[in-house]
Amino acid sequence: MFSDDQDIDHGDLRSSTTPWLTSGGPEIRPVAGSFACDVLVVGAGITGAMVAESFTRRGHEVVIIDRETPGHGSTGASTAMLLWEIDRPLSELTQAYGFERAARCYTASIRAVQGLISLTRRYRIPCHIRDRLSLYLAVDDSGRSLREESELRARADLPGVFLDHASLFRRFEIARAGAILSPHSADADPVELTHELLKISIGRGAAIRQADATAFESAGAKVIVGLNGGYEIEANRVVLCTGYVMPGIVRPTIQRPTSSWAIATEPQPQNLWPEDVLIWEASKDYHYARSTTDGRIIFGGEDDDSAIEPQAREALTSAKRKRLRQQLGAMWPRSSGKIDYCWSGAFDTTQDGLPLIGPVPGQKNIFAAYGYGGNGITFSYLAAELLATFCSGGNSPLLDDFAIDRSG
Repeated sequence: MFSDDQDIDHGDLRSSTTPWLTSGGPEIRPVAGSFACDVLVVGAGITGAMVAESFTRRGHEVVIIDRETPGHGSTGASTAMLLWEIDRPLSELTQAYGFERAARCYTASIRAVQGLISLTRRYRIPCHIRDRLSLYLAVDDSGRSLREESELRARADLPGVFLDHASLFRRFEIARAGAILSPHSADADPVELTHELLKISIGRGAAIRQADATAFESAGAKVIVGLNGGYEIEANRVVLCTGYVMPGIVRPTIQRPTSSWAIATEPQPQNLWPEDVLIWEASKDYHYARSTTDGRIIFGGEDDDSAIEPQAREALTSAKRKRLRQQLGAMWPRSSGKIDYCWSGAFDTTQDGLPLIGPVPGQKNIFAAYGYGGNGITFSYLAAELLATFCSGGNSPLLDDFAIDRSG
């Protein structure tokens, strides 16, 4: 995580080009003076776009600000695997928080993916979103822990089936001790999704402006946000969607900064694994894989918390590229070894694998939406719905589950 007093630009959040970086975003003009609004969304990446859409859908007047091009920071580095399965297994969350709370978080996550898919279809958003099965691969020799995880999921009424070694190999030609196969995940183009959601909000009357929020004052009835040009924005509510650049007023203790890498192969639709499932491993620092609509394989992982600064990430990229290529070949030998893209990005996680969503402690009418971890886009949608509902008079126990000041 970077702090907002550092001079951070998009190059610090991701390195090199990715398959997503295309034109077509909304026009963003600099702030020309001080003004007032109902809801100010700080950040125009995927989280800010979802928050703006959710608030405008409920009739709120919204202004979105970002200091750079919308959707081209950490959003552009996303592999956009829209998984509902959380980084921490249900069994681990149950040990930490009890079964009821753990099951509630998992259920909310699966509903978030379903809600996002429904949203894109309702508004016919052209973001290449596709319903996908997910394949959660064992990394040990027995698959016993995954079998137990599958049984606990069934107790929570979560969909999925355990595949033993023989069943897994017969259906997917992947040689592991076992796997959990689950429905209701998805994949998409994160930049197109961001741009289209912003356009929907703008069509409802929202404004998007280029500005850098440098100060927040929430002691009075309104929140006053100071900008780098000396102007101020007076808002009834402020939602922080700043990704891996977190303002100093937000002080969680359970997040961990790291960096992650990914590669994208040349198009090779003839070499893809059966059923185009999303693939990820049952380990803390897992590898993951998906395909794209033009038949590329995206393969990522190799997280490293010793290389946070951009220069350190870049220095490791050649070795990480080689390692990812080797790991892809080991998992799926049929894949072509030609790599068209390799990139890295800032990537924060939390100790419990859950997002940071809700009121910022000690800051009246300022809210945070940080979907850290491997479920970033899923958690972004969840944050958008929870916060818009809360600010419209509703509530949810999930706001306690995801509280900014919780201990992991």
